Amino acid sequence: MLKRTKYCGQVSEEDIGKELILCGWVHRVRNHGGVIFIDLRDREGIVQVVVEERTSPKAYEIADSLSSEYVIAVKGSVRRRPPGTENPKLKTGYYELLAQEIEVLNTSEPLPFPVDEETPVSEELKLRYRYIDLRRESMRENILFRHRAYQIIREVFIKHGFVEIETPFLTKSTPEGARDFLVPSRLHPGKFYALPQSPQLFKQILMVAGFDRYFQIVKCLRDEDLRADRQPEFTQIDFEMSFVEEEDVISFSEELICTLFRELLGVELKRPFDRMSYKDALERYGTDKPDRRFGIELVDLSNIFKNTEFKVFKDALQSGGSVKAINFKSSYLSRKEIDELNKFVQTLGAKGLAWIKVEGGKLNSPITKFLSDEEIRLLVEKTDAKEGDTILFSADKEQMAYKILGSLRLHIAKKYQLLRDNTFDLLWVVDFPLMEWDEEEGRFVSLHHPFTSPKEEDLPLLEEALKSQDLEEKKHLLQRVRARAYDLVINGYEVGGGSIRIHRREVQELVFKLLGISEVEAEEKFGFLLRALRYGAPPHGGLAFGLDRLIALMRGLDSIRDVIAFPKTQKGICPLTGAPDYVSPRQLKDVHIKLE
Repeated sequence: MLKRTKYCGQVSEEDIGKELILCGWVHRVRNHGGVIFIDLRDREGIVQVVVEERTSPKAYEIADSLSSEYVIAVKGSVRRRPPGTENPKLKTGYYELLAQEIEVLNTSEPLPFPVDEETPVSEELKLRYRYIDLRRESMRENILFRHRAYQIIREVFIKHGFVEIETPFLTKSTPEGARDFLVPSRLHPGKFYALPQSPQLFKQILMVAGFDRYFQIVKCLRDEDLRADRQPEFTQIDFEMSFVEEEDVISFSEELICTLFRELLGVELKRPFDRMSYKDALERYGTDKPDRRFGIELVDLSNIFKNTEFKVFKDALQSGGSVKAINFKSSYLSRKEIDELNKFVQTLGAKGLAWIKVEGGKLNSPITKFLSDEEIRLLVEKTDAKEGDTILFSADKEQMAYKILGSLRLHIAKKYQLLRDNTFDLLWVVDFPLMEWDEEEGRFVSLHHPFTSPKEEDLPLLEEALKSQDLEEKKHLLQRVRARAYDLVINGYEVGGGSIRIHRREVQELVFKLLGISEVEAEEKFGFLLRALRYGAPPHGGLAFGLDRLIALMRGLDSIRDVIAFPKTQKGICPLTGAPDYVSPRQLKDVHIKLE
């Protein structure tokens, strides 16, 4: 077999006049009668191979039998392409290989979809033949981009004294907000391992162990409902640092992100990144992961309508809710378009969408007849309503109003193409509440996780809340307790989140009690962490970036599946391998499981 001496996509000026052996896949074949042109492709790109019948009759005969995706090796000499035939779109577009010898290493059946063009293909088909899909230029570049990101990430961590340490995959089930994937134990009947949702507890224990700075590019697994930006298994850039405060973690995170953008995209990001409190993010954008690349901010109109006679607004306010609005400026929406937006908010749980249009210097809406002149005047002033604007309202419980208008502004931005391409909006969201009341579960839950430290000055509020027997008073107190947490948001997606952790056992036990985790349950689920906190745990904190989402954003892609080599579908299925699948009765018996 001919032994490769260089990648196809690396042929360059320095190779002119040299003899090379190239190996790869036949991308295209063009027979011009006496001369055959082969576009030969490998991981690094494409180069043109020229086969002349008069100089290499045997190679010409083989070339004439080739089809797309045959695997071949070609021996020949590199020359410059004749003037006027160059292809500046290719890295190798000024050079070609004049073939002397061709060896067919393997043939190929007709493909289920073409590799040489970006033809739309159903996701099911692409994932079933993922090895074909990964040959396409866009997918190949996505995976190589991710590979380069791995190298840069490791360089930055090592430069700053971090130690790369692996944490276990077979571990203990702990309540972390999503379902665990469980693995039955053959040696211990009735007992199960859990696959890790994150290395959270292990990285904290590594800080207790004195390793000071840990990092890992790690797979995490969660059994949750899927969508475009979720996978049952996903990758985190995970790190933890000892003897630090929020600013240390945020500063290092910014350096890592800036280095990735500079090295991979040639983009210089401005530091420090903007910051916004959780409260401001909700009030202005209706979400704790705002996309600020377009306007349309929320406006609270509750005070304006506190004495209103309009029943929809009045009922919402009297039941403790709020009236909020967004102004879609200069839009001149038709009634049909407003009806479509109304249907959209109904899918979110809204009863409907009140609206007012500014047309011909007047306010046009079915609701204006229910509003007083003073309410209209203040409404126009507060929303800065001008000719052509459409004001869209939500009157509901405050969290529902945030959800409806926050989702509506994003829907409008996508529908009416308000988002600017190739722009990146980076924002730290800080000052989260430590915990919130969950109506469905009837208990307090952590906004991040139960190991997040409260701000030191808010600890007395926690102690006071624990003593209180009145639920409303307890809610009021805990609403004021701020977490030492920080999330990085890029273009409306949370790409990273972290916190300073609780390092004192008595504080951790206090938080567990307020979350309704009994001493018995705390010992059962987190005993190994609580024991570790007894033995000189240092102050520590860290962060985890979602690598799949980060890479997808940098590549301008909507789905993280396009940056994962072998992803699952939205139903958690791998069409390539057929996983998940049934196993034999013998295998079930070995792990002491009987199917009903």
